Amino acid sequence: MRKIIDIEEELLPKLKLLAALENSSVKRVMEDAVSWYIKHKQKERINEMSQEQKEDLGLLLLMQQAKSDDAISGGEFLNL
Repeated sequence: MRKIIDIEEELLPKLKLLAALENSSVKRVMEDAVSWYIKHKQKERINEMSQEQKEDLGLLLLMQQAKSDDAISGGEFLNL
């Protein structure tokens, strides 16, 4: 997806220098920075959660991975 963003004039030379040092492109450096920031914020949010909230999130993730065609009857569920 292509998006046009405004970058402060003083940041552009720094981005170009970083890209040159890493033998990369300015676009790649910016993508890496945004990816790092998102991961950092996700970890920050998880660390701020209570243990109960973490367990709820884990259960939600497991439920999303479950196959929807693997259904059992109510009786089988209650026997478990």
